[in-house]
Amino acid sequence: MSDSMRPPGMRDWLPAEMARFRRIEHAFRDVCLGWGYDEVRTPTIEHLHLFTSAGTLSPQMLGRVYSFLDWDGWTGERVVLRPDSTIPVARLYAENETPGAVRKLFYVQNVLRFAQGDESREDWQCGVELIGDTQPMGDIELVLIAGEAVQRLGLDATVKLSAPGILRAVLSRAGYDLPEQLALYDRILEGELSVLDEVAGRISGAGASVRSLLSMEGDGVAYLDNLLSALGSAVPGIERAVADLRAVSETLAEVGRKHTIAPLLVRNFEYYTGPVFHFYVDGVKVGGGGRYDALLGLVGGTDVPASGFALEMEVIASVIGDSVEQGTAVLIRPEAGERAAMAAAFSLASELRSAGLTFRIAGKAESGGGPEIVASAAGFTLRLNGSAPKHLARPADVVSALSDAGL
Repeated sequence: MSDSMRPPGMRDWLPAEMARFRRIEHAFRDVCLGWGYDEVRTPTIEHLHLFTSAGTLSPQMLGRVYSFLDWDGWTGERVVLRPDSTIPVARLYAENETPGAVRKLFYVQNVLRFAQGDESREDWQCGVELIGDTQPMGDIELVLIAGEAVQRLGLDATVKLSAPGILRAVLSRAGYDLPEQLALYDRILEGELSVLDEVAGRISGAGASVRSLLSMEGDGVAYLDNLLSALGSAVPGIERAVADLRAVSETLAEVGRKHTIAPLLVRNFEYYTGPVFHFYVDGVKVGGGGRYDALLGLVGGTDVPASGFALEMEVIASVIGDSVEQGTAVLIRPEAGERAAMAAAFSLASELRSAGLTFRIAGKAESGGGPEIVASAAGFTLRLNGSAPKHLARPADVVSALSDAGL
């Protein structure tokens, strides 16, 4: 609403939306726990230097953080509302774990980033971070976990794999420094594929294959072989990135996880050091992640191989619909004007809760449409659809009648 009192970019979650949120959360937690992961949560407020001093966040992301001074006596520390979850989890690991220890962690939490107009500024994520010496097994494991979590929601996720090291090697071979590489990559992702022709012109022996190969997507190992054959001699730096991607692609193919290779996939590509993966449902991106082996060292720990992903809960909620199965709610209505009827209604409510049944205590103007029970000092009157009213003396009798009716 244009005249809403909500701040721009913030959202209310209505009952149907919360039902979808909990459905996603439950499916995700169940899958993660089943794979042996432990749940964590990081603070909403973190020190700004966690994201700036080591260059852990890209300049584009740093321009979107909510930062302010957190006064403590006569000194003040600049802090931020958490704009990213992976970096705080890396800090959590560095401060609480033995360097090199393998830890499998997951979380359900929000991130807050400035956006223009009424675009979302608070996004909820289901995320996983696998920290330890697990390459390439960790990357494969995460792709399978994300796929299972999405499948639990009745959706089929397609997977795209990439390796930012491929384009990084091409741009470096062409003689661009890091700021120039970042600027060029953003232009390429915005659709300016002519940039690739400019890049190819600066690499001896690359020819037209740079644009044609990097701008297309292909199936698995065959595509990687073609890429390496065409560019390997002109850009020898791509060999390591292709080898890492091949290790993931080959194993995913062997376990039946279909996927495609898409070199131009990741914005802010300096964040990742190895294979990257994105997940799509009906062409809509619902999450992504990748390998970030250098991040632990940047936040004050020791460099440890690590990989992670996040699923965007609001995006997934928009595609799963409202098919949340709920039990039939019984309406309990105290007989008007009787204090004893209210006590009877709440006694019945306790009995129904003990039996695991769903109910609502009716307000004065609330109507039912389903099973209804009128509570009075003399007992209870049960009305089921299509049946004559049944008079019952005790709460236990009501529970039995509801059970007999299949409720």
